[in-house]
Amino acid sequence: MKNMSKHVKLNILAATIATVFSANAMSATDPEVLAAAIAKQEAELTELKVQLKELAQQQQAQTEQHQEQRLEQQEAIATVKAESVNSKFSKFSFKSYGSLIYTSDEYYDNVQDTTPERRGRFDLERIVTEFGYQFNDDWDMEVEIEYEHGGTGSSLEYDGFDEFGEFEAEVEAGGEVMIEKAEIRYRPSAAFGVKFGNIHLPVGLSSTLHKPSQYLTVQRHKSEAAMLPAVWNENGIGIFGEVANFHYQAQVVSGLNSEYFRTYDWAASGHQKRFEHVNADDLAYVARLDYGNFKTGSAVGASYYYGNTSGNRHKTNKLSSDGTVSIFSIAGAFVEGPWTVRGQYLNGTLSDSDAITQANKTTPGLKPGNFAQLGSESEAFFVEAGVDLGHFTPIPITIFANIDYSNPLKEVETGIATKRYENTWISAGINYFPIPEIVIKAEAGVQQVAIASIPDTNFFALGVGYQFSL
Repeated sequence: MKNMSKHVKLNILAATIATVFSANAMSATDPEVLAAAIAKQEAELTELKVQLKELAQQQQAQTEQHQEQRLEQQEAIATVKAESVNSKFSKFSFKSYGSLIYTSDEYYDNVQDTTPERRGRFDLERIVTEFGYQFNDDWDMEVEIEYEHGGTGSSLEYDGFDEFGEFEAEVEAGGEVMIEKAEIRYRPSAAFGVKFGNIHLPVGLSSTLHKPSQYLTVQRHKSEAAMLPAVWNENGIGIFGEVANFHYQAQVVSGLNSEYFRTYDWAASGHQKRFEHVNADDLAYVARLDYGNFKTGSAVGASYYYGNTSGNRHKTNKLSSDGTVSIFSIAGAFVEGPWTVRGQYLNGTLSDSDAITQANKTTPGLKPGNFAQLGSESEAFFVEAGVDLGHFTPIPITIFANIDYSNPLKEVETGIATKRYENTWISAGINYFPIPEIVIKAEAGVQQVAIASIPDTNFFALGVGYQFSL
């Protein structure tokens, strides 16, 4: 009975009352009494029907209320789940950029050759993926993985400017996958932050403007590549921040290794990315101060790098001197309306450059070898200027002109520096943006070597680049 529904109970009650009333009516013999009894029964039955109807309505209302409550509970659970999922994904970020280029250059077989030949080449220059995670308001991390030259493996490369022209087997040049940045940041305020891990060095504009849409030339500036590692990254710790449109950085990072310093790119080859372990017996110190923001508009800035390099050599018995590298850079950018003008000057010095040259010559098994002198002073600069025709026409095209200059042998400790490595590149081209995330580039120019007997060479390049973020 306890579990019996109210509807069944009411039906039984109605049947019982009807039976009793019916029995009373049947037992009455007086017609008036019988009529009164029948009328009373009918009234009571009518009242009972009303009560049954009200009870049924109450039951229906309760059923509908229960259904609404279940739906509300289901919706609440779904909302909580969605918020939980969205909250997790909102902490992640993903970005990617990359470029594919075609170049047609005139080149020389070796350093004595004065008759250029033309060669066309494709290069899947790089595909970069960036993963970020925001732990909370103050802590976040970012990992940048770069796939260069379309894959990994060893390659055989012809080097005409070192060792008098020879084939070199290089593992990293065959394409590589490398962690270009893996840093954890703590930034409690805009004025101050700390980052550590594998971090970008703020020396040279390529570390700041390295996405295809952030520079006008098809390839990154040749002048900077003749002195510095491309998009220079090292392991270490740094502080950074922004105060009244001033941006500052200061870092202590792993230093360079002088075993791989070469004539044609000065200290750039000393970047220890080719080794499984990065030697850190010699650290380096970096500082930078900018006014404005090079990524978003006009700015001026200067940076300074200082560090010894001999302690990071694997063959430490070959060199006892420090091999100190110091690099100073100054850069400026004017970005206003359709106009863009950027420039940079780099100057570097290397102590004990002759001792490093001799040590590298006599180090067995050091491939590629080094038979040429190293500069005790190196310099490079570039200036690029462009105008965005999209401000005047419906076509989103920027035309530009550029000049790069590098001389990794500006000064040498002894002897006379050869002019063979003093190069100037003058070019002009276009950047076409079919959509803001994609840029198609074309560039043509001339390369001049500071030796009168070497004729100028012409080059042409095409490129396509992309970038997006989720």
